[in-house]
Amino acid sequence: MSKLSDRSSLSTEQSAPIVRPFEGLSRIQPQVAGIDIGAHELAVCIPGADETQIVRFFGTYTADLHALADWLAANDIQSVAAESTGVYWIPIFEVLEGRGFECCLISAVSIRRFPGRKSDVLDCQWIQTLHSYGLLADSFRPEADLIALRTLLRHRAQLIQHRSPHILRMQKALIQMNIQLSQVLSDVTGKTGLAIIRSIVAGERNPRKLAALRNYRCKKSEEEIALALTGTWREEHLFILRQSLDFFDFYSRQIDACDEEIERTYSSIRPDWGSPHPDKAPLLPRKRGSHSKNEPAHAAAIRHHIRRIAGVDLVALPGLSVSLAQIILSEVGSSLQRFENVKAFSSWLGLAPHNDISGGKVLRSRTFSHHNRARQALIQAAAALIRSDTPFGAFYRRLKSRIGPAQALIATAHKLARVLFVMLKFKRPYRPATAAQYEQKFRQREIAYLRRKAKRLGLTLTVPAPADAVS
Repeated sequence: MSKLSDRSSLSTEQSAPIVRPFEGLSRIQPQVAGIDIGAHELAVCIPGADETQIVRFFGTYTADLHALADWLAANDIQSVAAESTGVYWIPIFEVLEGRGFECCLISAVSIRRFPGRKSDVLDCQWIQTLHSYGLLADSFRPEADLIALRTLLRHRAQLIQHRSPHILRMQKALIQMNIQLSQVLSDVTGKTGLAIIRSIVAGERNPRKLAALRNYRCKKSEEEIALALTGTWREEHLFILRQSLDFFDFYSRQIDACDEEIERTYSSIRPDWGSPHPDKAPLLPRKRGSHSKNEPAHAAAIRHHIRRIAGVDLVALPGLSVSLAQIILSEVGSSLQRFENVKAFSSWLGLAPHNDISGGKVLRSRTFSHHNRARQALIQAAAALIRSDTPFGAFYRRLKSRIGPAQALIATAHKLARVLFVMLKFKRPYRPATAAQYEQKFRQREIAYLRRKAKRLGLTLTVPAPADAVS
């Protein structure tokens, strides 16, 4: 007997006792199923006759998943809720969604039971019960045609992370030979640094000849670079340097191949945005200082793809590079229809403050730590605006003195998220502004507040004219 038939023969069907945990409430969705997903087995619960629940076990092979879909269709199931960790849920959802079922991915935190005995049978029954009463919130997933892009971008980020340790090993090998290349170059993997390292690996030891490889934009002179390139040249460290350079080149080639695949994926994502007023304005020029060695190989073309898919130019938002913009687009989608308002969007990102309130008094207000990639991208964008002449930079500097740099950075990322929500949901392009304009609006709001306060106190507020207006 084959392994598949062995697994299928283990499928069992159990009739659970009658339970009425929500007596008095009406079922919103009677024909729903609950699945507890494991690495090797699926526990599936559907409603039975007379308020009973039927539990059946399935394997995780593709044939088992199609058998599961057939069983659900035979019992007129319309929606399926599943709780899973890792990536075990992905092939199951692909099969079920392909067969026309509505699939809801549930967070394990939202279905915590009361303390007691735990089993796969009880878990799938609990999921099915909560789902039938409409008490489960579906986890957010972007549009289907962006999931492939999100997968590739996450893989690209992992390749960059795998390449980083080999850069550190090259620096360590150089320092152990007293080659102080990191003191004269801001980046040893730049054009000058890589040219010198490749020449060292090829056998060159003359500091003058190595320093002659200096790029014309390097700030240090050849004489100073030659002094830094005088070392001991120990064979064991040269061997480590050679292997670390090979690993660096290998991952760089993989990143380039990944960029090519990302470019092809962009081209296959749906046609131009169907808005009655698409954004056809010329793209703003590239931001100063926005170059990064980890940016996509075809940044200009990807920026056009982002505007075509999103309907607006996300890179026009201060702090957002092409790399950050494509991460946000792949993580949150292009329409944001799942989010009712900007508060729900900010809460999902983990940037909105969480208030602990008791007796009408706020006891504590804080933001929780999240692993949301869109949140991390917005925080990174906010960090790039700390010293900028933008409203977001002025906003950060105003809050920094009051609540500290860490909280001011989160508040700035929150402000960016609110602007991003309006851009994506209502397809409104960003209108650039300066820090001076922001300060002027802030001054007007403060004056209006003081006038209202003075009126309540029976006073009159007199605002002197600005100095430039008087002159």
